[in-house]
Amino acid sequence: MSWLARLMTFALVLLGNASAHCDETVRLAKIRDVTTIEGVRDNPLIGYGIVVGLAGTGDKRQTVFTTQTLANVLQRMGVQIPAASVRVNNVAAVFVTTRLPVFARPGTSLDITVSSVGDAKSLEGGLLLLTPLYGPDGRVYGEAQGSVAVGGYSAGSGGNTRQTNHPTVGRIPQGGRVEREAGIDLSRMTEFSLLLSNPDFTTAEELARTINHELGRQAAKAKDSRRVDVNVAASGIRTMPTLMARIENLTISVERRAKVVVNERTGTVVMGKDVKLGAVSILHGGISIQITTEYSVSQPQPLSKGQTEVLSQPTVQTTEPPARRIELGEGANVEQLVGGLQAIGATARDVISVLQAIKAAGALEADLEVL
Repeated sequence: MSWLARLMTFALVLLGNASAHCDETVRLAKIRDVTTIEGVRDNPLIGYGIVVGLAGTGDKRQTVFTTQTLANVLQRMGVQIPAASVRVNNVAAVFVTTRLPVFARPGTSLDITVSSVGDAKSLEGGLLLLTPLYGPDGRVYGEAQGSVAVGGYSAGSGGNTRQTNHPTVGRIPQGGRVEREAGIDLSRMTEFSLLLSNPDFTTAEELARTINHELGRQAAKAKDSRRVDVNVAASGIRTMPTLMARIENLTISVERRAKVVVNERTGTVVMGKDVKLGAVSILHGGISIQITTEYSVSQPQPLSKGQTEVLSQPTVQTTEPPARRIELGEGANVEQLVGGLQAIGATARDVISVLQAIKAAGALEADLEVL
């Protein structure tokens, strides 16, 4: 092979490595998948109501608010009864929650979640009576009613019971209706802001540059690492919905930030392939301490007027295995780290401790987030 052919082969290898490295840190995504419009969001709704028709699994009589609620409902129906005489074992007080979708109009269906407030055992087979749904401003935006579907059960009595999942929380698919809209009129907006899901200055500049290139005008401008302002009038398009329909399917290059997420409670570790490590040497060992206690009885001699006593004899044994060592070179990736830790018998919680120590040593080239 000539020196020119060898040089070309070497150049192709370098280009392939650079391309592979670029693919690890940069990905392509549509604008609609990585951004949201500022101020355009759904809103939580909440209500208080009662579920009826339970087979003796409702609230007990000492749950005062359930008896008062049932008495109030009956009074609105023209039935006058004292709250103290109401039995509620077939009734349960519940909180009703859902979310009002963006641009929802009156008549839009909502999925409802029903959760017991009192001491009911199960909501299985119950029916939610008509319940108004309130927004954060205290106004009624919807209503809910329907049969409750529970994804669990509770059976038995006394100390012999068996429960699966949570029978005191249920769902009513499309059990709610929107009565008041909370959307904004986008057709009258002259400017709006796109917010990146993951803030990054490089991605924000790429987003503004892509929009301006598509429109052929300087209508978009990056304000910070998350926000990009778009001027509808400067874009040459009359309304914001028409403008968003044109730009939401544009593809941009998204810079992926190297990050490691660990959950100490569950021992879960999530790491991206683009996480790199500096040159580091890891020693891993553990101390095992075993404490055992043996009991013996001290019996006095006959006619000695002594007392029988139980004596404890604790024994402490300590075992310290030799430390196991792995060594990683500069630029090592996650696969090499995990493989090395598994080779020395490290558990998931050991990996979390090792990652925190590597980060403290400055050898982890990524953000470490502990949940």
